[in-house]
Amino acid sequence: MPCIRRMAALCLLSAALLCVCSCGNNANPGTVEAATNSNEGNISYAPESADPLASYTLASYTLAGDTQPVHDPSIIRQGSTYYAFTTDVIGLPPANYLPIRCSQDKITWTACGSIFPASMPPWVVAKIPGIIGLWAPDVSYFNGLYHVYYAGSTLGSQRSVIGLVTNTTLDPTNPAYKWIDQGELLESNPGDDFNAIDPNILIDTDGSVWMTYGSYWSGIKQRQIDPSTGMLLASNPTRYNLATRPGVPNNPIEGSSLVHHGSYYYLFVSIEYCCNQNIATDNYKEAVGRSTSPHGPFVDENGTPMMNGGATVLLQSDTTWSGTGGATAYLDPTSGDSLIVFHALNLTQNGALYLCLRNLDWTNDWPSIGQQSRSERSDNCSPPKKSKARVSVKLLRGLRV
Repeated sequence: MPCIRRMAALCLLSAALLCVCSCGNNANPGTVEAATNSNEGNISYAPESADPLASYTLASYTLAGDTQPVHDPSIIRQGSTYYAFTTDVIGLPPANYLPIRCSQDKITWTACGSIFPASMPPWVVAKIPGIIGLWAPDVSYFNGLYHVYYAGSTLGSQRSVIGLVTNTTLDPTNPAYKWIDQGELLESNPGDDFNAIDPNILIDTDGSVWMTYGSYWSGIKQRQIDPSTGMLLASNPTRYNLATRPGVPNNPIEGSSLVHHGSYYYLFVSIEYCCNQNIATDNYKEAVGRSTSPHGPFVDENGTPMMNGGATVLLQSDTTWSGTGGATAYLDPTSGDSLIVFHALNLTQNGALYLCLRNLDWTNDWPSIGQQSRSERSDNCSPPKKSKARVSVKLLRGLRV
């Protein structure tokens, strides 16, 4: 594959040396920028009165505290506290894998430790030679435990694993707080027709648990999870195919998030390319389709099946913001809020990565991204935190094809 995806361009300065990511594709050599000019396929665009990101002015930030760098966020609420889990970063001392942040109001965030403070699980290191961090943690709660599914891989590789770690509580002050490594759930290897990354959990109304996953290599997949173990359900070996982009070079679709709202299931995905070396060329988008079944077929607002490349775009890059995506939808059972958390890069600040949080509004059984979260008065994108040493940090997750 060409050197694509969000890490390809977030190779930034480290000390005085510019680190440039480059990778090749024997079948289709070329640059990231060339790849982004590919046909977008059958995507459609949601009717919006205004770009949801257009009002993210520097004067109206509301997120504060420990909010940067953040990539591929996933959130959940326990009691009165929201917890955000994000992809690892590099450029900092190797430790604190899968960092956790906390907030009482979804506005001010503080560091709340990490899942693996000392080292990655040995089984991940053994499976993935050269791994330097973990990607895309997804948090959910079922069977009395908090489950965090995460991916282990290296840039540009299909040699990937999905792992699971559990805890009885997310409160680090609770004496029962302890992350337990449950080991490997799924793996992919070169030659497979999928990539074992980007896990996301849906707990359906009947108590069944489903994991969507996948990136490129034929798109988004789904397997059933045994709620008693958190592992793949042995009695149902069926792999469901949910979304792909036939005819589009590299099949650029990933980062799925599945929720059940009203009469429909909604599959959110990130499509196209994020974080090129020239970030002004990014055309990353957050898109959605719906179905009456958690297994599809999912269709966009035009009725085009997502297995035929259909998807209705909710967010896209503009002249100020780039790389908008990596989103997770979260339906808060306590407050009733429908939230979507995602990242965006500010082109006016050399691609500084922002944490963004918005309400999902529902009109005619279709979601749109609201201007703000219900409990807040202004915009929810966070300004970047400056490193004291002024050393740029590059994000790890990125090249996931």
